[in-house]
Amino acid sequence: MHRTLHLGSRAAGLLATALLGGGIALGGAAALGKLGDQKTIIREEAVPSSSAPASFQQQGKRLSINEIYRASAPGVVHVETTSRVPQSSDFFGNPFGGSQTQRALGSGFVIDKAGHVVTNYHVVRGATTIQVSFSNNERFKARVVGVDPSTDIAVLQVKVKSRALKSLPLGNSDSVRVGDQVIAIGNPFGLDRSVTAGIVSAVQRRIEAPNQLSISHVIQTDAALNHGNSGGPLLNAQGEVIGVNAQIETGGQSQGNVGIGFAIPINTVRDVVAGLIKHGKVEHPFLGIEGKTLQPNIARLFHLPVTSGVLVASVRPGSGAAKGGLKAATNQVTVEGESWPAGGDVIVKVDSRAVPSVETLIDLIATKTPGDRIDLEVVRDTNRVHLNVKLGRQP
Repeated sequence: MHRTLHLGSRAAGLLATALLGGGIALGGAAALGKLGDQKTIIREEAVPSSSAPASFQQQGKRLSINEIYRASAPGVVHVETTSRVPQSSDFFGNPFGGSQTQRALGSGFVIDKAGHVVTNYHVVRGATTIQVSFSNNERFKARVVGVDPSTDIAVLQVKVKSRALKSLPLGNSDSVRVGDQVIAIGNPFGLDRSVTAGIVSAVQRRIEAPNQLSISHVIQTDAALNHGNSGGPLLNAQGEVIGVNAQIETGGQSQGNVGIGFAIPINTVRDVVAGLIKHGKVEHPFLGIEGKTLQPNIARLFHLPVTSGVLVASVRPGSGAAKGGLKAATNQVTVEGESWPAGGDVIVKVDSRAVPSVETLIDLIATKTPGDRIDLEVVRDTNRVHLNVKLGRQP
């Protein structure tokens, strides 16, 4: 069972349905939902090659866990939300009427002296009131600056004197390597500012976002994350934030940690937060397809003239892809138990840049903005066709 640290998540198909969306969050396929009743499929992206070992790539002095905790804990906050939910029905199905108050807990961290706090969108979703408490247990009412369900990120703001705020330094999630030491600080099960440590178990994961798209380049860690850690920082050995803790995998056996947690990469978060603070929202480009990475054996089986690209499984009506003439698969072929879209276009290039995988297509679309036009080179039957596609806005 794959769960958010605060809410659950829903099972997804094998196709990269988030290509219906775009922007930074463009990736895999699934959705977050109610607590504890959902699952997800974790997709792994290709790991960038590197000739230098992690120990030579990670810059700066390594700090002890205690040093990192003492420096960072004052910037980690406790987020408490309340929301109104309809009351249950009686035995005969008659509603009791009215609503009841639901309380939820999460974490967050300060990013500047203006009182901006980063947390997960799912922590504050549907909240009627939000309170943030600091290391001295003072509570302050927070306002929502903006939210982005596509990346599960929210920005809050509290009116606190700047000298009382400890902002955490942001690192570079692109430099994170498997085996790097990481530290997480948060409020698991309401236990204020608990610290846990581990390593980076994997990089380039993709997890579900709350709006049935997904988040790319996610960091997997074995640091003990639990409910209440949502929105808290994942820090490197230099005390820099490299991710925002968001989800855990429980295998369906428990509600607690089993050594598999996921953090949204800070490079994604940094761009989203900047947009939320400036505009109150983030707009992601929207291509409008579902696709799957072509494998050489499938290319041979389908008698395709290329061995790599993205098979177009479906095209959303009214999307830029549909208006641009992209053709979806006409049938599905099962090969060794796995379903493959057949009979549709194969995307091989975007603006003359090769597209060997869904992940590459995701990243290329993410560099665009809604309204941009792109040149898609596709293989249709045995011919190469160029399509001019105008990207829309993510629904």
